[in-house]
Amino acid sequence: MSQAPTNGTHLSTPSQRFIPRLLQRTGPLTESLALNASEFGPRLLPPQMHGDRATASVCGFCSTGCNLNVHQRGDEALGLSPATDYPVNLGMACPKGWEALAVLDAPDRATRPLLRNAVGKLEPVGWDVAATTFGDRMQAIQREHGPQSVAFLSTGQIVTEEMALLGALAKFGMGMLHGDGNTRQCMATAVVAYKQAFGFDAPPYTYADFEQSDTIVLVGSNLCIAHPILWQRVMRNQFDPQIIAIDPRTTETTMAATQHLALQPKSDLALFYGVAHLLIEREWIDREFIDAHTSGFDEFAAFVSDFPLSRVVAETGLAAEVIERFAESIHNGLRVSFWWTMGVNQSHQAVRTAQAIINLALMTGNIGRPGTGANSITGQCNAMGSRLFSNTTNLLGGHDFASAEDRQKVAGILAIDESRIPHEASWPYHRIMEGILRREIRGLWVVATNPAHSWINQETARDVLSRLDFLVVQDMYHSTETARIADLVLPAAGWGEKEGTFINSERRIGVTSKVARAPGEALADFHIFKLLAEYWGCGEMFRRWESPAATFEILKQLSAGQPCDVAGIDGYAMLRERGGVQWPYPAESDEYATERRLFADGRFFHPDGRAKFLCEEPRPLPEPTTSKFPLTLLTGRGSVAQWHTQTRTAKSAVLRKLYPEELYVEINPHDAAGLLISSGDLIIVASQRGELRGRAMVTPAVQPGQVFIPMHYEATNRLTHPSFDPYSHQPSYKACAVRVAMASN
Repeated sequence: MSQAPTNGTHLSTPSQRFIPRLLQRTGPLTESLALNASEFGPRLLPPQMHGDRATASVCGFCSTGCNLNVHQRGDEALGLSPATDYPVNLGMACPKGWEALAVLDAPDRATRPLLRNAVGKLEPVGWDVAATTFGDRMQAIQREHGPQSVAFLSTGQIVTEEMALLGALAKFGMGMLHGDGNTRQCMATAVVAYKQAFGFDAPPYTYADFEQSDTIVLVGSNLCIAHPILWQRVMRNQFDPQIIAIDPRTTETTMAATQHLALQPKSDLALFYGVAHLLIEREWIDREFIDAHTSGFDEFAAFVSDFPLSRVVAETGLAAEVIERFAESIHNGLRVSFWWTMGVNQSHQAVRTAQAIINLALMTGNIGRPGTGANSITGQCNAMGSRLFSNTTNLLGGHDFASAEDRQKVAGILAIDESRIPHEASWPYHRIMEGILRREIRGLWVVATNPAHSWINQETARDVLSRLDFLVVQDMYHSTETARIADLVLPAAGWGEKEGTFINSERRIGVTSKVARAPGEALADFHIFKLLAEYWGCGEMFRRWESPAATFEILKQLSAGQPCDVAGIDGYAMLRERGGVQWPYPAESDEYATERRLFADGRFFHPDGRAKFLCEEPRPLPEPTTSKFPLTLLTGRGSVAQWHTQTRTAKSAVLRKLYPEELYVEINPHDAAGLLISSGDLIIVASQRGELRGRAMVTPAVQPGQVFIPMHYEATNRLTHPSFDPYSHQPSYKACAVRVAMASN
């Protein structure tokens, strides 16, 4: 990467006018509704940590969207406890939630802008130099190579108001054509599957469905540790439900299930087609619902007739009676709910697999009723906000870049020239990375994500990033793998140091509150975006976006008339009062229920009001095993205490005690014996792309011919194969060919 200048003196007026105001505004705590801590919370805290008030805030880790009471004395956050009256977590919190404040005080917090100097070192600079350099360098690249030559990578970690401002600023103000988010790595499949099947990205459920199902099907989901509060909701179920876990590996969840279908990796599509065939063949379907509310069923029925039990047994490795019992359980269930996460989404045929799950729900009438649904569980805290308002693959508010009517509506609400709105969606994440490699993209702005760790085929990803003319990383830590190779690092506030809204897996919009000051000169992402807009010269376009609360009012307007309409929400106060609000909540709504599911009326979002059956022939693994690489690598969640690239969780001494510090590799006893490997041995795992070292954990949790490595460790993605679903463009992290050998000392 080229070296950035370390000085810059023009645009001094914005510096004098804007930066002091920002620092002044972000110094004191913002006003927020003070809630009395419940009896449950303070008893779990030492007396000195009770404080004199508690501020409610939605947690900033996963998409569950728990509410936490942060206990404060003055401007100091002393500790926290889970809110007992919030309809999501009902007084529960996982270890990450309990430690949410601890990660704010890490010594590697980014506290000042850093700029790479002439000798290649990052050195502190002021915000004036940082903002000037950002504008000068990015605009120079655009002048020489065109507007498409700079791009951004967003995140599901920042609040919805920040996502929307970033997307609007980058595309409408700065003229960037391409930007995507790290939600491409976790939720793009569910988005596309729902759009194609339902007509809109619409997870239909509410968490109460976990407690109201009599049959719960979990596909590629280790719910027990990935979403522990949701697992606790399952444990509250009074109907003694059948819990059917579909996963190649034995996990904490499969061990608690009543049925575990330990199928071969990525054979789930064939399984679901075969089960659909059994249900049709035995007339275990809801023909009345199918005829009234769906389209394409007859074609689907003809398609799955090619999946007799013998074929499904051969492709999945499951016994015939196991498959038949699964089908019978769906038939016998009065309220069957189907749930999936990354084990489905991160696949080379992910969208069709998700739709195969949706097909099972539709054909049995298990949708729109309590305890039912085809339900994707989101990953990041605000992935749903990103899906609707990041302005990347969708125009703001779930609109369509290709629709002239939608462009006109959005331009009118924002009072901008319609010509500023692109006519097509952004390139997806992997196409942006390929664009860097082809020198089509030369400047990249990375916000609150860590692609040098998390992107598939890591060695190539880092090589690609190193080819940029200018890499800007905006993050709360200066130590991330991506920040360390940046030309410019912009210090950002984290969860608890700013306010806004998150949208959780069940479509609930909740408020996250500011309870602490960001360290040093770090600013909320919202204020960084406002500052950069001023230096770029497009600040006037975003005058109405004066605060997160003001921006929320704009988002309400953008959502009006859409399936995700939230125009009826009366600001943050209503969200706090109601315990969050699930969309839709249009202006005329008088619905007070805290739990609301979609499709109770049987109408979907396609123009004809029907849901679609969709299917496609399964495809083989992109990288099958060979004699040289004879094992299949599985990746996934390691422990309840780990989160993504561990950018935050590794900062907590408590969380670090809850998982092995050293990378470990689960290997079956049969394979270990053949390689003379014992638990604790240092081993090497290699794929065609790279290798890593880790400690062997010999366990029957993985089947013969498979190994498992948690995704959180930095080295894991040296191995993963860069294959993508053709519809969602989501990477397939879950299955590639590797070999294992003892490491030499």
